[in-house]
Amino acid sequence: MKKIIVIPARYESTRLPGKPLLEISGKSLIQLVYERAKESRNKDRVIIATDDQRIADAASSFGAEAVMTSSSCKSGTDRVFEAVKDTDADLVINVQGDEPFIRPDMIDLLFSVLENESLDVATLCTPVTNDKEYADPNTVKVVVDKNGFALYFSRASIPYVRNPNARPILYKHIGIYGFKRGFLGKFVSMQKSRLEEAESLEQLRILENGFRVRVLTTDYDGFGIDTMDDLQKARLVLNLNFI
Repeated sequence: MKKIIVIPARYESTRLPGKPLLEISGKSLIQLVYERAKESRNKDRVIIATDDQRIADAASSFGAEAVMTSSSCKSGTDRVFEAVKDTDADLVINVQGDEPFIRPDMIDLLFSVLENESLDVATLCTPVTNDKEYADPNTVKVVVDKNGFALYFSRASIPYVRNPNARPILYKHIGIYGFKRGFLGKFVSMQKSRLEEAESLEQLRILENGFRVRVLTTDYDGFGIDTMDDLQKARLVLNLNFI
C-alpha cells in the first residue's frame, strides 16, 4: 500500500497570523512538523499542502515537497484531499501543521491499524491529565466504546462525571487522522453536519453520517500551537530539550 503523509498549512490564522513560519528554536513551525513526519518508518512520501507561496518557498528551502492547493479549501482535510487526489496514495495521514511535538511512532501506529484492520478512518487520543484540561473548550474530549470506536467528540467536559466513585478514564483527542484514500474523498464530499457546525469539529461529520472512527490511545502529552502563549511555551520546552 502506498502511504502518504500530508501536512496542511495556511498562512492566515485568526489567532496567530503567519503561524507556519513562526520560529521555534531556530526553525519554523512547519519545518519542525515536517522533520517529525519524515522520521516515520512506514511512509512513502511527505507533502506540505499550502495555498501560500511563502510557505511553499520555506518548504523548498529545507528540502520538503510542497504542493500548492486552492485558497478556496474550507478545511485542512479539504486541502489534504486536494494534495493527494491525483496521486497513487492508498493510505493518507493528515498531520496538523501546528503540532511540533507529534511523534513518528504515532503516525506509524495509524498507518499500521489502517493497513491491518477493516477501517475507513482512525485517530488518536490520550488521557486527560488535569481538571483544567477537562474543562477547557480548546481541549477536545472524546468518549469511546469498548471496542475503541468514538461515541462522540466535544469541546464540552464529556463524559459528565456525576458519580466520582465511578469516574472513567477521560480522554482528549489528538488532531491527527489516518484515512483510507477512498473514504477521504467521500468525507470531503459530505455536507457539513449540524453537530460539526455547532462544535466546530469536522470529525463529527463522520459520526453524524453513520460512519465509525477508530480511536487509538497513546501516551503523548504534547500540544498544538494555537496562540502566542502556546508558541512561547513551545519555545521554552524545545529550548530545554524537554521532549
